Amino acid sequence: MNIETIRNICNGLPSVTEDIKWGNDLCFMIAGKMFCVVPMDKPLKVSVKVTDEEFGELTDRPGIIAAPYVARYKWILVEDVSVFNHQQWEHYITQSYNLVKSKLSKKELAGLAG
Repeated sequence: MNIETIRNICNGLPSVTEDIKWGNDLCFMIAGKMFCVVPMDKPLKVSVKVTDEEFGELTDRPGIIAAPYVARYKWILVEDVSVFNHQQWEHYITQSYNLVKSKLSKKELAGLAG
């Protein structure tokens, strides 16, 4: 897994934008709301939002921790990107996108359509 693969998965989803925030983090967003964050430092790490049910299970795995600052919102930080295969990365990134999208207002969702 590399940053370009993560980028391709994220940008393959509808209405995604990307931006560099905090000087060093590549952030993928829908309607300005982040769903995937990739620090530009080495080694590659990725943060995504997961379901409440998955949060405890995933953070018990080696290579995955509760994401600093946003763990209360059920974000994980994957410190060892080899813990997921390509199909799992597609699942968790798409799920994060859908979790964030589900919280958008009707006005925000309408803005995506236009």
